[in-house]
Amino acid sequence: MKSIISFPGLGIGEFEISRTAFKIGDIKVTWYGMIICLGIILAFSYFCWRAMKEGIIFDTLLDYALITVPTAIVGARLYYIIFNPEGYDTLYDIIAVWNGGIAIYGGIIGGALAVFLVSKFKKINFFTIADALMPGVMLGQLIGRWGNFMNGEAFGGVTTLPWRMRLCNHLTDYQTIDVHPTFLYESLWNLLGFALINVFYKKRKFRGEVMLWYFAWYGLGRFFIENLRTDSLYLGNTNIRVSALLGLVCFVLALPVIIIGRVRHAKLCKEGIWEKDAIADFGLVFGLKKAEEKSREEMMEFLTSMISTDGIEAAQKDKNSSEEVEVETETETEAEMQESAETAEENKENIFNTEETEVKDNGTDN
Repeated sequence: MKSIISFPGLGIGEFEISRTAFKIGDIKVTWYGMIICLGIILAFSYFCWRAMKEGIIFDTLLDYALITVPTAIVGARLYYIIFNPEGYDTLYDIIAVWNGGIAIYGGIIGGALAVFLVSKFKKINFFTIADALMPGVMLGQLIGRWGNFMNGEAFGGVTTLPWRMRLCNHLTDYQTIDVHPTFLYESLWNLLGFALINVFYKKRKFRGEVMLWYFAWYGLGRFFIENLRTDSLYLGNTNIRVSALLGLVCFVLALPVIIIGRVRHAKLCKEGIWEKDAIADFGLVFGLKKAEEKSREEMMEFLTSMISTDGIEAAQKDKNSSEEVEVETETETEAEMQESAETAEENKENIFNTEETEVKDNGTDN
């Protein structure tokens, strides 16, 4: 299937795009599939770059990818089917993702569950992994939306704005209409969010904060963009767009948690419990665990920062005092031993003189 597209307000004339990039025999390789794969590869590459800075080895990251990617795809498909259950009568219909029908929020939910379970199994901090992963997810999303463009889908309602997209394909019943290029809106929104996250990544105060940035930023943008689209999934028989609602919930929940976390981090620093420039554990910041429950390395850093110069000097004075007492005791003991030796010598001389006198007296009597 092909689409005829133009951007008349931007001076871009008509051009034709096809869903199929090329064929291998009877197998069609689509632009959508290739672009999604590119997004996954770049997302994983970014994830590796960030996670390896945290000391996590590549083999472990590969384990994450091998489990998380398939789980995310399954989650994306199930999410779409749950909120659009019509037309899936057989198992083939359910698994045929190549015919279209996946949702990014389902992928995020499925992927997050997989990451949590793998982290639990490998005993790696989940929030450390999430902080390294979520910007990569945003990178994958901003690239993946161009797969929607190649399919001529994920567009919005009719508009006369200068950046409108003029479209004609099977989704418009082959009528030429000017619509919101919502795929482009989301791609640019994610590009800006990805750039901002990388600028402020080192400014995070606690583990999990970057993950919350992602949900707040993406949720806010998706709320507005989703309400422009014409292919939204709805909640039951209502007019509530599922992805718009979920985006709003993500923003409303994530933003206050970020603010509270940063305020509590500042409080810990003020109380001397934590270093100002150190990244705190999520559980410590939100009171889910005590300082004593931090990792061994964090505990050693914490104790080192709490030891004062006065304490060291006091300990040194106590040590010196003890040494002086020992020296005095040894000196006194030596003096007593010498005095005892002199007394014994005097007694010996007295005894000798007495015996000599007695010998002399005996000689006179004979």
